[in-house]
Amino acid sequence: MFSKENHRFVSPFRIIFVCIVAILGLSCGEAQKESGSAEAEWLKGTTEEKVHTVARQLRGFDMAMVETGHRYMELYWAGRDTNWRYAHYQLEKIRVAIQNGLERRPKRAASAETFLTMVLPEVEKAVQARDRDLFWNRFGALTSACNACHVAEKMEFVVVGPPGVRDSPVKALP
Repeated sequence: MFSKENHRFVSPFRIIFVCIVAILGLSCGEAQKESGSAEAEWLKGTTEEKVHTVARQLRGFDMAMVETGHRYMELYWAGRDTNWRYAHYQLEKIRVAIQNGLERRPKRAASAETFLTMVLPEVEKAVQARDRDLFWNRFGALTSACNACHVAEKMEFVVVGPPGVRDSPVKALP
């Protein structure tokens, strides 16, 4: 029976994961083509056209933000659980997601610079110190920096804040 308490939000990161697995499955596409597979091929054309199609599927900075949002939530729960290694892992993945997004949309680099060079390193220092109070202070600064960046990029309607419900399957260390 469905109840509100049992309902699980499908994380955007899970959707991205499924898309990536599908794209990686393209490497099998040539073998299927050769064996006479009847499946419709969505990736057609020259190599350049195929690369363009995959790039369009990955889109711009918005997909980097979907991953960053997921990692932000995981970072929150890692801090709440004082799971410092997991917090460090999430910070690294946030950095990678943003840097990958900047490869696709370098015009966003000016807004991301402070975030990458000042904000994330300060949160990292709190994680390395395993200082819960400092972490929450820096997490608040991280949240403010996210929202300031959204305003600077004319995306002020995207306002982030700590998650209200735990969607993470990763739990506190025993």
